[in-house]
Amino acid sequence: MKILKPLMFICIMISVALFQSCNNDKDDSSARVQLRLVDAPGDYLEVNVEIIDIQYNLGDEEEGWMSFSPESGYPINVDLTQLIAGNSLLLTDELIPAGMLKQIRLVLSDNNTLKIEGEEGLIPLNTPSAQQSGLKLNLDEELEGGFTYTFILDWVVQESIVKAGNSGNYNLKPVIKVNAEVYSGSISGVVEETIDNAQVAIENITVEVYTLDNTLVTDTLTDENGNFLFQGLEAGSYKLKITNDDYQAYESEEVQVSVGEILDVGTIQLVLVE
Repeated sequence: MKILKPLMFICIMISVALFQSCNNDKDDSSARVQLRLVDAPGDYLEVNVEIIDIQYNLGDEEEGWMSFSPESGYPINVDLTQLIAGNSLLLTDELIPAGMLKQIRLVLSDNNTLKIEGEEGLIPLNTPSAQQSGLKLNLDEELEGGFTYTFILDWVVQESIVKAGNSGNYNLKPVIKVNAEVYSGSISGVVEETIDNAQVAIENITVEVYTLDNTLVTDTLTDENGNFLFQGLEAGSYKLKITNDDYQAYESEEVQVSVGEILDVGTIQLVLVE
């Protein structure tokens, strides 16, 4: 018994060391990557896209492009107009090798459609470039093992849809802004009006973010509760604007966005135009 106890202790210590070594190797060699899709609003009732592959490139010529494997699988179908007021679509959340993440690309099918107010049915969206090689997005982000990186893909719908002359056809030329959440912050708030001395949320109000020199950064719509949320904003100073024919124009004071934080600007009270 006196001999067995030291031997058992040594075996346990060796097992623990091996287990920790395996864990350390795993942490050092893999990083978790999340891709979240959000939408800057456009003048459309629906913008339906079908994603058939999401790929990444670590800059390794031998490996080349590799595919993410979303839990729900492919294809991924989404109406971009629903991704407002903090709603986002988690495209993928998985471990990939650590290293320099050079690019990602979204590959779309030809099953993309558009719905416009005043027109019946869905209108086909032609996506020639995306069908061939996919939409490439440059990241150039160094991924460290054991860390999680969330990338916000802000799909600017208004700039992504182009009418082809007088043919009645529409082309989908995706414009997507990418920002890493680890280097960015957010702004949230709610938009309301006063009706019969009661506070009432306003739905579908466009809220815009501007730099202090009046350059438009992004915009979004409020949901049915008047809530809005901007994600993936670089740290810095901004101001919020609301311009709507039914309400007096609104412009906030300077707001400061910090990395990794959500700035709650509270309630924006709009006043009806008399």
